[in-house]
Order: sequence, then structure tokens, then C-alpha cells
Amino acid sequence: MPSYSLSILGYELSFKTDAHSERVNSAKELVEQRYNMLKAGGKNLGKEKLLAFVALGLADDVLMSNQQLKDLESRAGKLLTQID
Repeated sequence: MPSYSLSILGYELSFKTDAHSERVNSAKELVEQRYNMLKAGGKNLGKEKLLAFVALGLADDVLMSNQQLKDLESRAGKLLTQID
């Protein structure tokens, strides 16, 4: 399992994951992008609170994607029964 050491928003992180480096870098860029969007929103919040909002936003994205996947699976199942 590859290990990574990266700096994200001033924090040094080291971890191991099966994810490829492109995926790790894309995730890092997404977190930084979301953070910068919130920071540019004009509110003077601390880094920890902004990161918490980023985490909540990303968690909501995952929940919504999971629901969309369930909906698509249900629709596909219905179409398959109609085909049979």
C-alpha cells in the first residue's frame, strides 16, 4: 500500500491508501478549492471551522450521490423486469 505525505492548507499529513496518486491529488485539490470558495465568502471564520464546513459539504455530496445511485439502480431494476 503506497504512503503519501502532503501539505494541505498548511497541515502536513502522512497516510497510506490504495488510491492512486492522481486520485489523492484530485481529492486534495477539491478540498483546497472548497476551502478557498468558503474563505472568499467574506466571513471571517477560523481554519478549523472552514474545514468543518468543507467536510460537511463533501459528506453531503457523498450522501446525495449515494441516493442518486440507489435511485438509478431502482430504475434499472424496474426496466430490467419490464424487458423480461
